[in-house]
Formats: sequence, C-alpha cells, structure tokens
Amino acid sequence: MSKEDIRLSKLMSMKGLCSRREADSYIERGLVLVNGQAVSTLGQKVSPNAVINLLPAAKRQKEEKVTIILNKPVGFVSTQAEKGYIPAISLITAQNQHNPNRRKAPSTRKLAVCGRLDIDSKGLLIFSQDGTIAKKLIGENSDIEKEYLVRFIGSLSEKGLKLLQYGLSLDGKPLKKAAISYVDQTRYPDLLRVVLKEGKKRQIRRMLELVGVKVTSLKRIRIGPVELKDLPEGKWCYLDHACELFT
Repeated sequence: MSKEDIRLSKLMSMKGLCSRREADSYIERGLVLVNGQAVSTLGQKVSPNAVINLLPAAKRQKEEKVTIILNKPVGFVSTQAEKGYIPAISLITAQNQHNPNRRKAPSTRKLAVCGRLDIDSKGLLIFSQDGTIAKKLIGENSDIEKEYLVRFIGSLSEKGLKLLQYGLSLDGKPLKKAAISYVDQTRYPDLLRVVLKEGKKRQIRRMLELVGVKVTSLKRIRIGPVELKDLPEGKWCYLDHACELFT
C-alpha cells in the first residue's frame, strides 16, 4: 500500500461515479471492480489511478434514482420551509405533473433540491435522489453554468455592463467571469441574458445594484445541459438519463 492510496469510496465520489454512501453500498454488495477485480471490503484503500467500474446491478440501482425539474413560480422558497413561506417541493404532486400519463409522482421524502432560487425569482429548479448529481450541481468545485433572463430598471452604462461581466466583488471576494449581454438591446433595452458559474445568495440582484440598476424580474432558464423550455410555470416533469447529462 502506498502513502498516496485513498479510500475506495472517496475515490469513487471524486470520480463522479456516485456518492460515498452509495459507494459503500455497492462495495458491500460486491458490485465494484477495481482494476478488474471485485472488491467487497469497506474502507479498502486503492491507488488514485485505479480503474473503477460498476457492475450492471449497481448501474441499474443508480438509474432508479429519481431526478425531476420544476418551473418554480415567484413566492415559493427553493429550500426548506420557512415560517410563512411555502417550499417549492410542495408543488411536486400528481396534479402538477406535466406529463401525467408517464409515471406517477415520486415520494418527495428523499428528493433534495440542487441549488437555490430566491423567493422573488422564478424558473428552473432541479430535485434529485442522486447524490452524484447534487454534487455536480452544488458541490464546492462545481462549475456548471446557470442561465437567466433578467429585467431591470435604471440606466446601465457600457462601463457598468463590463463590470458585470468581470470586475465586481461580493462579500469581500471577487466574482468569477460572467457572460452577460442584452437579449436584443433595440427591442428589449431592459432585458439581459446572464450566465454564471457560481451562485452566491441573491447574486444577480446584488451585482446589478452595484452598477446602479435594479432587477424587476429574474427567471432561470438553464442549468448546465438542462433547459426549462416550455415547461409551464408551477409544473414539473421527470429528467430522464440525468446521470448521463451531468457526467
């Protein structure tokens, strides 16, 4: 054993194969191959360069984990219920399913929201039972793009637009570069397309305030490869092949 060796479950998580908890379950059941050999000992350490494969039974188990998308309306909180506010997960009911003829509504008990969306904002939210997807979307090293349509009031100068793209700081830390442009400055002089690779609390609203304008509406239309498209407000649907989308 080398000093560089690490726990197999941790390496599986680092490689994006599954969460550590899922890895331990697969290892206990003998569903993990390391360099072609089955491993069933919890806590076993392996080389960081080891070739890891999941047996078909483990892949089927991962595919059974539910991931859904929801078009959140204004007025719902995206995370846990707060006094006086309604959580967006409460919209995941049979009545609100966009394609009700496919599968019945899932139990929300194990669904976790993968990212925040302010109560004053609307648009795309992703919920998943798969820890791997959650880590891809909200993990410390996540660089998944989030795209928004943002309306504002006030006069946005060319200098202000450049600062929005790069040059601002929040909470004492510089922000990552952002792709920010007008959707159509002639027809819609108050509408911006904003693409971020981070998600600080109320980030877009605070950014625009720093350059002297105010957000009047904010809608998220894309997270990575997943687009909101024509999903009606307040409705949800299953996101098939979610694991493949975020690998």
